[in-house]
Amino acid sequence: MPASEADKELVKRIRAAEPDAWQECINQYEGRLIAFARSRLNDQSSAEDVVQETFMGFLKALPNYDDNTPLESWLFSIAAHKLIDAMRRTGRRPTVPLLLQDSQGGGREPSGGGRAASSMMRSQEKSVAEAVVVEQCMAALVADFRKNGAWERLQCVELIFVLGWANKDVARRLNITEQAVANHKFFVVAKLKDAAKKARLQNVNLDGMGLD
Repeated sequence: MPASEADKELVKRIRAAEPDAWQECINQYEGRLIAFARSRLNDQSSAEDVVQETFMGFLKALPNYDDNTPLESWLFSIAAHKLIDAMRRTGRRPTVPLLLQDSQGGGREPSGGGRAASSMMRSQEKSVAEAVVVEQCMAALVADFRKNGAWERLQCVELIFVLGWANKDVARRLNITEQAVANHKFFVVAKLKDAAKKARLQNVNLDGMGLD
């Protein structure tokens, strides 16, 4: 099922850094995400932690979000990954169907024009893996920029990779040259591609992150 126009508009507003849009997203999905996590962890506090990590993961991976993907599917895919991490930390072995549960916590048959379940699983797992690579790499880069006081590069990262601004707009906002912006972007993109290579992910989808 393709993303609805409402999904696309909400994501567009989030990318534009509208506070009301982000709160709307939380109001719409937080309850279902917590129920989804709690049904597997049997702990309210842990479920809330997973949902918080899910929303943070969504923000960090927003440049990698495909506007044709339903927002609900994307959020629950990220939540599934966070759940797997949480379950492993407690010594539990997550089951494969975890990634194919619907937002109500019940099983569902994958849709999509007759695509096989195994194909859907591989596609979804790849999307989650890509998001995780981007999230972890970006988090490490941001921490390093802050540690070393690379504030200009950090601002470029936020404007380009989180809000999706064009180079010329970033240059105008920060009062630097477009070449300086391009250099900062090239550095980050190279790090992301290197992270994907180390994670052995082929053709990682980084569309929307200003790679061209």
